[in-house]
Amino acid sequence: MSLGITAHLPLKRNDEFVKSQEEKQLEPADESSQLDSSHCQVLKAITHNLSQDIPLAQIQQISPSALAYLGDAVYELYVRMFYLLPPRRAEHYHRLVVAQVRAETQAEIMRSLTPHLNASELEIVRRGRNAATSRPKRVKVGVYQQATSLETLIGYLYLTDCQRLTELFQKLQLKA
Repeated sequence: MSLGITAHLPLKRNDEFVKSQEEKQLEPADESSQLDSSHCQVLKAITHNLSQDIPLAQIQQISPSALAYLGDAVYELYVRMFYLLPPRRAEHYHRLVVAQVRAETQAEIMRSLTPHLNASELEIVRRGRNAATSRPKRVKVGVYQQATSLETLIGYLYLTDCQRLTELFQKLQLKA
């Protein structure tokens, strides 16, 4: 019987999260920042239990390549959620997302975010850039290194400081 009670607890948390999201949507706010913020909140709610138990000492031992691997997934999920509304055909979603997750666009985003980064974030970016040793044939080395450094930063901030990650996501100028 205790299994049944435990199984219902996450649903209750999700119901509370949905309710609070609905209440927040009723509040007047800048529509683009409200959508961006709610996307980040959904992302955090979905994955909350996955990252909360990793001590900082262990996170600091994760390789830049592994952080980039995680950051790639987090960034793509964020972009997919960004383009979810208004409803479109699947092919249209795919084209929009691919345009944002390709290395050239990620390198451009990294360049635009660099002035907003603090010293420790710049160190993570440097480690990510230096870890990018191989690359696809169609992409120049520098572009691939910048894209990898963005993914590394996103992976690191996802594990250590979701609030800061949200702030940086809000600075992105994704194209509609």
